[in-house]
Amino acid sequence: IYKIKYIFASLIKKISFMENIKELTKAEEQVMQVLWKIEQGFANEIMANFPEPKPAYNTVLTIVRILEKKGFVSHETFCKANRYYPLISKSDYSHNTLSGLVKNYFNNSYSELVSAFTQKESFTIEQLEELKNMIDKALKK
Repeated sequence: IYKIKYIFASLIKKISFMENIKELTKAEEQVMQVLWKIEQGFANEIMANFPEPKPAYNTVLTIVRILEKKGFVSHETFCKANRYYPLISKSDYSHNTLSGLVKNYFNNSYSELVSAFTQKESFTIEQLEELKNMIDKALKK
């Protein structure tokens, strides 16, 4: 029973977090992209995975601490070194971000989003066929 209560409490916490998720700044998102890629890492490992030009070491650590305060990252301490890891998956964040984009800019309508892309972008026949196949597949579920 304790385990069920723990799982239920964890699920409620995650749902609450996802409803109140904050958007990341560009710098925060860059750090998260690295953490999602490496899954966990010490500060020097995070730095090593940044593309050139690399940001300053202290800047990255400051951003990681901000991400911890926002609830995106946590850490485990080994001696005096912290190993950081993401608390939210890339897919959860991207889904939440896309949902917010659709809600705020496309009247909460995915069809308006697709319509906007089809009007502004030059899709090839192959790309349109691929989109049609995805829609057909989703309709069969």
